Amino acid sequence: MKVRALLLAVAVLAVPALSTGCASDENSITVYSGRSENLVGPILAQFTEATGIDVDVRYGNSADLALQLETEGDNTPADVFISQSPGAMGFVAENGMLAKVPADVANLVQPDFRNESNDWVGVSGRIRVLVYNTDLVDKKELPKSVFDLTEADYNGKVALAPANGSFQDFITAMRADKGDEAAQAWLDGMAANDALAYADNTSIVQAVGRGEAPMGLVNHYYNERALAEDPDVPSQNHFFAKGDVGSVLLATGTGVISNTERPEQAESLVRFLLGPQAQEFFTNETFEYPLAIDIEPAQGQVPLAEVSATEVDFDKLAGGFRKTLEMINGSGLSSN
Repeated sequence: MKVRALLLAVAVLAVPALSTGCASDENSITVYSGRSENLVGPILAQFTEATGIDVDVRYGNSADLALQLETEGDNTPADVFISQSPGAMGFVAENGMLAKVPADVANLVQPDFRNESNDWVGVSGRIRVLVYNTDLVDKKELPKSVFDLTEADYNGKVALAPANGSFQDFITAMRADKGDEAAQAWLDGMAANDALAYADNTSIVQAVGRGEAPMGLVNHYYNERALAEDPDVPSQNHFFAKGDVGSVLLATGTGVISNTERPEQAESLVRFLLGPQAQEFFTNETFEYPLAIDIEPAQGQVPLAEVSATEVDFDKLAGGFRKTLEMINGSGLSSN
């Protein structure tokens, strides 16, 4: 199956301590969430208010939670997995830990944004972009392709976050699109071109806004949030040419754990995440793209149809995050 740039790579880290407690009431479910509380917590609270179903949430890194599910196996207390990383979701699916999403729920999402076997569905999307300082960079100097950034003209000018999951997701998509050799060459080229290393997307956007870094690779919504807070910040998003992997779409996915004892309640959460209330929260509050059919993106956002991304075979490469991390580390770009 081809999924529009929904391939990602996530770091293999030690499984962190998670919040304690699990749902024991028949009208409660346990959710493992790779999305942070500020991004998904309000929606889960709305779900409880709308349905009366309590939600016990364990927040953590998507890769860590995927490995936690693998370790727990049939003994996992989780009923639903929400993954920021489609790769982590695919890893769990490959291990046979996801139930089939009912067809009527899966059909709320375009085929490009769900697993071919309906093991999981995408609920919101982020697009990779090049954020740049409009005082320091002439729009005419912006590259058409992410591969142009290894050229001498961009030496010491491009900020990256090698330890960030979305950057690793992007590299896995590049591997699927161009092959491992080309992806490794790009990583090595960015290291040789003195790419600026930052901890995360927020740090990059702040650095670009201050003029500390002329430009950087981030997810689109970080700069949109910055501009919403302060419209005078001199930073703008640049989308690479159509089909370029530099503007890949990364999706947050969700699925029901196969051995849940509360399948109806778990499925109702997946359905809720694709409903108007949750989808409008994603687009209006977090500035992401809604992935449910017939839900429009926030006003001012570039329509998805105008940001055509490369297609990759997600199902075959769902577990590619281990190799991606090795490649990033081998390039000399720090992922720590």
